[in-house]
Amino acid sequence: MKEFDIEEELKKLPHLPGVYLMHSDSEEILYVGKATSLHNRVRQYFRKGHGHGGSPKITKMVSQIAYFEYIVTGSEMEALVLECNLIKEYRPRYNTLMTDDKGYPYIRVTVDEPYPRILYSHQMRRDKSRYFGPYTDGRAVHDIIQLVQKLFRLRTCNRKLPRDIGKERPCLYYQIGQCSGPCDDSLITEAEYQEQIRQAISFLNGNTGDLLSRLKQEMKQLAGEMEFEKAAEIRDLINSITHIMDKQRMNDTTQDNRDVVAFARGAEDTVISVFFVRDGQLLGRENHHMSADAEESDDQVLLEFLKQYYSSTPYIPKEILTRIPIPEPELLLSYLSEKKRRKVVLLHPQRGDKAGLLKLAEDNARLVLEQDMERIKKHEKRTTGAVQEIADLLQIRTAARMEAFDISNISGYHSVASMVVFENGEPRRNAYRKFRLRTVEGPDDYASMKEVLTRRYTNEKLGPLPDVLMMDGGKGQVHVAEMVLDSLGIEIPVCGMVKDDHHRTRGLYYKDREVIFPKGSEAMHMITALQDETHRFAITYHQLLRSKGQVHSILDDIEGIGPKRRRALMLHFQTIEAVRDASVEELLSLPEMNQAAAESVYRFFHKEDDSSCPV
Repeated sequence: MKEFDIEEELKKLPHLPGVYLMHSDSEEILYVGKATSLHNRVRQYFRKGHGHGGSPKITKMVSQIAYFEYIVTGSEMEALVLECNLIKEYRPRYNTLMTDDKGYPYIRVTVDEPYPRILYSHQMRRDKSRYFGPYTDGRAVHDIIQLVQKLFRLRTCNRKLPRDIGKERPCLYYQIGQCSGPCDDSLITEAEYQEQIRQAISFLNGNTGDLLSRLKQEMKQLAGEMEFEKAAEIRDLINSITHIMDKQRMNDTTQDNRDVVAFARGAEDTVISVFFVRDGQLLGRENHHMSADAEESDDQVLLEFLKQYYSSTPYIPKEILTRIPIPEPELLLSYLSEKKRRKVVLLHPQRGDKAGLLKLAEDNARLVLEQDMERIKKHEKRTTGAVQEIADLLQIRTAARMEAFDISNISGYHSVASMVVFENGEPRRNAYRKFRLRTVEGPDDYASMKEVLTRRYTNEKLGPLPDVLMMDGGKGQVHVAEMVLDSLGIEIPVCGMVKDDHHRTRGLYYKDREVIFPKGSEAMHMITALQDETHRFAITYHQLLRSKGQVHSILDDIEGIGPKRRRALMLHFQTIEAVRDASVEELLSLPEMNQAAAESVYRFFHKEDDSSCPV
């Protein structure tokens, strides 16, 4: 396999705007940045003494770069938004001190209230409000909010309506004609106010033509009447509207969920680029490699990809854009609509914004085909290739989505559990879940796992069912999982991830036998990564709760043992098992312990013995 030659790849960089991602040799994303010219910007990192003043931080980062990738965008503005989304998704270590985590602002309409308000928001929350954005100019957003409030006479107060209706007189904004006074039900009804909100939402959706025409006419009239200050105010309002409309469309974030699928073909290889547009913004993309004979037509290659890709991906968008039609699309669309439980459409735009997105995806696919094919093949071998190996070893249809569980019970602290999800061989961190045990007291891993699996597989909100369930343990944990699934009437293959005497992943326990991985296989590396990630996630969650004082140690249940003695016991004995096995004499060797405390600890762990405490 050809290694990634940075010097050679630098020569191929396009003079186009886009986003670049710096990777380490372990494929960790070190840094995400944007550029007006990818060719000029990325090359700067590899010039001695150039770029960022040769700071120690950047110098250290550059020393760890094994390869880079990039995404070409249609404009620098698109690169800005994409950069922000990728940084939020991957949290690269070298972006932490260089990126404003607030992201881009949104306009929020509190439509869940009887008398809604229009507010400025730093992020889009999962509530019942309507959101518009994100926008890249915070000042212009403030101007638009003030404009909408003024034009449609919407309230700006924080009064709880209708609860507070009639309690106070209408405020100054009503007196100067900038609020319709919903705090007094004699001035406007709820239905009339809701109509004003509807008009405001229509405006935020981009229906600004009539309003701009009216404002321009009013500005000219005021100027003709020598009211230049008022005319200037309206001019500034017009500029605020056109400024945002020129920079990026006002997208209603309850719409515009689509995938843009494009491809480029070579003599033997085909690259498919899938761009993800969610809530009106470009979130990211994936590249996929396909082997296709020259005799196969473009529409047949596209059809095969769509079938394979959407049969395994957990999310299906409302729209799928492709340049060319596929043969007999009705069957595929019927399948996708049934899977999504909502109508899915396949579009082939030839002009406009959607066609522009298609061209962008096609340009990326062509660049990948020309420059990054070897790296794509290597990545696919480690991910989808490893997933197929696992499915073949287990003799199951697919292992595209794997869920793994681990119980963390550290030093006698109460248990927590973690669920880690790998899809198509890669971590899906937004699908990870944490569980605090509710019904299990003490370190009982089997009972803990039974509770966690029952909660997971009776809650549809936790995502689709996996193709394979991976338990961080052997026969006992597998049988617990099988028992839980059987009681729920769910059929999912269950495997135990088995380690050897050196704590290295050795194989899978499946159907009462051990499946051994071929030495050095990608399947073995994949399961090792899954097992390590599951354990890391559980430990991290447990440590977080401990740091906040939200977990409870078994030592806290012993009379006479407070935080100071508990800490001393754990520092000296290291584990709960060692404390349990200690004699009273050994317990008394600690300066913090007295006779009564030592005997209390001994009795707690030897309740089945007689009441005497041997010294």
